Amino acid sequence: MGGVITGFGVIATIIVTGYVIGRRGSLGDHGRDVLTKLSFDVASPALLFTTLSRADLSVIVSTPLLVTALSTFVVAGAFVAVGAVRRWSVGRTTIGALCASYVNAGNLGIPIAMYVLGDASLIAPVLLFQQLVMAPVALTVIDLSRPGRRSSVLLRLTTPVRNPIVIGSLSGVLVSAAGWRIPGPVLEPLSLLGGMAVPAVLLAFGISLPGSELPGRGAERGPVLLSVALKSFAQPVVAWAIAAGVFKLGGPALFAAVVTSALPAAQNLFTYASRYETATVLARESILLSTLLAAPVLMTVAALLG
Repeated sequence: MGGVITGFGVIATIIVTGYVIGRRGSLGDHGRDVLTKLSFDVASPALLFTTLSRADLSVIVSTPLLVTALSTFVVAGAFVAVGAVRRWSVGRTTIGALCASYVNAGNLGIPIAMYVLGDASLIAPVLLFQQLVMAPVALTVIDLSRPGRRSSVLLRLTTPVRNPIVIGSLSGVLVSAAGWRIPGPVLEPLSLLGGMAVPAVLLAFGISLPGSELPGRGAERGPVLLSVALKSFAQPVVAWAIAAGVFKLGGPALFAAVVTSALPAAQNLFTYASRYETATVLARESILLSTLLAAPVLMTVAALLG
């Protein structure tokens, strides 16, 4: 379980650093907002472009992708159904559904896939599915639901391709699909910019913590607990049922499917919530609680299936 410990240690260290920065006020009153915008508008698109431009897109056409997609739709759909019954706003419901189903495939998924599953490529289908399908769809829904937005046909059709995250992802896929090779002088600056994405997200998350209520106790208690229950417990169980019951997977393949589904909610969801100024408390508390629960959940999965 060295990969689990290492991954959590790295994330915790940077978040604590952000917390200290927030307590000291080192970046002023708008430090979190600046880091969020930097990550969303510049660093994350650069990271997604450089990652996907070198990705093997054939890995997304696989059984693990189907397990991931189906388990994601089940738990996200469950949150959306509750949100519709409770009449939560579109933004709140969308962010909550993401927190219930969008796993931390980058920060934690890669080291865990490498050290626990023995193959870093096993996380690739999850990573690509989230970047190419989940994020663009969710961000488009949030963008179109914002107050004061024009609802013309042209706006609705072009919303996805005007989002920095989507632009970075689709551009990277286009380069990979075309088999183009990016020249070093072009790729290196983009790689440097992309390197800021994860630290910026984690620092912004840490800066947001000082003065916050304990997670799961404030006004967002219901949505937070629902999203965490779906993410930490329901999604691994659903993935196991689909992988074993529908696709008859067993052994290492079944173990890999359940482990990836048991990863906590990704920190970049807080960036999305902050950038669109919707459900930031829900995102922050859901991410924090699911991350705290991830270690025992992953260890339980390893004991049962490993």
